[in-house]
Amino acid sequence: MSYLISVIMSVKDGEDYLEESIKSILNQSYKNFEFLICDDGSTDKSLAICNKFAEEDSRVRIFTNSHTIGLTKSLNKLIEISKGEIIARQDADDISHEERFSRQLNVYKNKGFNIVTSRAKILMSKRTKPRLSFFIPNKLIIKLKNPFVHGSLFMNKQLLINIGRYNENFYYSQDYKLFWDLIHTGNKVKVIYGPLYSIRNVNNISTLKVKEQKYYSDLVKKSMHL
Repeated sequence: MSYLISVIMSVKDGEDYLEESIKSILNQSYKNFEFLICDDGSTDKSLAICNKFAEEDSRVRIFTNSHTIGLTKSLNKLIEISKGEIIARQDADDISHEERFSRQLNVYKNKGFNIVTSRAKILMSKRTKPRLSFFIPNKLIIKLKNPFVHGSLFMNKQLLINIGRYNENFYYSQDYKLFWDLIHTGNKVKVIYGPLYSIRNVNNISTLKVKEQKYYSDLVKKSMHL
């Protein structure tokens, strides 16, 4: 059986790394996917870059927001439009390794996991994320922080819909909230040890919006005790 994967990406003024990120998806060894990209009110060349790839590859479909609505709502919009059984995330400044979908699909099909992520290499360093927390049970470590790489998410779409998709009350840390809700309701997340994804740790949401991220991540932690 050939599974259709719906890859979802939202971009806001991401022209610097966007082309490399899109190519990393189009160059996947597993070819049966649709690539849904939402331009969230960019003022740079992001939309033009996306449109160029859509003209060259029919798997790429572009959607635009008339004004910026944020990552959470943009992702939910793409989930609603998607056609695949599986939802795969990709951030506009990151890179998926060529065998990512193939490796994750193998775990999804053959190991009984509906949610699969992987560790990630941090570009311009020798570090891998998560490090030591990889060896701590997810149910324990998630009470302290989000141990998962959001951009590497690969999961069953119906499960994502059943959980309520991304909680739109969370403008930031929407991934932490999602993973907490999944684990809290008894779902297991498989994290592949070998990195299948590469992330940047400069000029991204995590580094530019530290206070905002902490505010929303603290809300997740508070919800754990409700």
